[in-house]
Amino acid sequence: MKITKVDAIQIEDKPADQPGWRPIVCRVYTDTGLYGDGEAAIAYGVGSTAAYGMIQDLAKLIIGMNPLDTEVIWEKLYKSTFWAQNGGPIVFAGISALDIALWDIKGKYFNVPVYQLLGGKMRDKLRCYASQLQFGWGERKTPAYQIEDYVANAKKAVSEGYDAIKIDFFTFDPKGYRYSSEETTRVLDPYHVHVVIDRLAAVREAVGPDVDIIMENHSYIDAQVAVQLGEQAKKYNILFFEEPTTPNPKMNKFVCDKLNIPIAQGERIYSRWGYAPYFEDGSIQLIQPDVGNCGGLTEAKKICDLAYIYDVGVQAHVCASPLSTAVALQLEAAIPNFTIHEHHVYNRYDYNKKLCKYDYQPVDGYIAVPDLPGIGNELTDYCFTNGKVTTIE
Repeated sequence: MKITKVDAIQIEDKPADQPGWRPIVCRVYTDTGLYGDGEAAIAYGVGSTAAYGMIQDLAKLIIGMNPLDTEVIWEKLYKSTFWAQNGGPIVFAGISALDIALWDIKGKYFNVPVYQLLGGKMRDKLRCYASQLQFGWGERKTPAYQIEDYVANAKKAVSEGYDAIKIDFFTFDPKGYRYSSEETTRVLDPYHVHVVIDRLAAVREAVGPDVDIIMENHSYIDAQVAVQLGEQAKKYNILFFEEPTTPNPKMNKFVCDKLNIPIAQGERIYSRWGYAPYFEDGSIQLIQPDVGNCGGLTEAKKICDLAYIYDVGVQAHVCASPLSTAVALQLEAAIPNFTIHEHHVYNRYDYNKKLCKYDYQPVDGYIAVPDLPGIGNELTDYCFTNGKVTTIE
């Protein structure tokens, strides 16, 4: 079996509530008729067009190769492209997209779900948390400005059966605008400390003691602010303090040592080499590799196994199309150190759901693991008819 061509696809829906949303996906074809789908998880922020180009550049290197040789192909992409070594979001997102598609082909070839190829399914369903409630918890993005917005969003998620939620309490100012780094870094004034902590306190009171709260920070704050906020957040029993500073092992350890709060990091760490210092100094308790930008399933499994050596839990970062959700579920089903699954609010939006054949949604706070051959999802025709498609042969 040989790889015959690759379609790189840039989808531009530009939804009104998320005009920068631009999923980058691919389809890898073989001479047997089998194909696999993958995704470069750079759908938001800046960099999607670069990932689209990266897939095209990398695809040229795998034409004619055996798609079942996932390790062989990964090593070629890593060691023969110069810039791939030591990671980076764009080059690793490109590798990820192709690697995911190859695992999809491999599962279809052997007629088994990918989790079977990763070692077997350790659990049938995964505990989920409702993610990013500062953007609402409905069918479209509705920024939370007032304390009552945060409370309403949290209550809605809990009413659907979630017993864990994640919120960035420091994204929006009560006056109706998004904070800049001028306001979120260095030592905070009392007003901004109260904005964050008062929101957290209100949500904790609303959901009670039996719902876990993950306090998201997106690395928008720095180490000094993380200590300021973390000291006051402790009493509200947060499950994880996520991305409390720029992904830097020394600063992460500084925060960890000062606060003694479980730290989560990882959506912007792109390889096992990037994670290793965090494991070695004991400053991380939950890693969050994104299969769509950390090097695909081939690399993500190595990262999770390395974390297992250090008793570190895993939650795959998921903020892309439903294709990435399916891939994360395959990985999380198979690893022993799975902790919790992220169900991002973007998974509730129609403009995202229509990109894939299957729509996996949690029920009562748990999500089932797909049992279909391959990754358990595939792109719809919409992606090809409404996306910019470049074919590499």
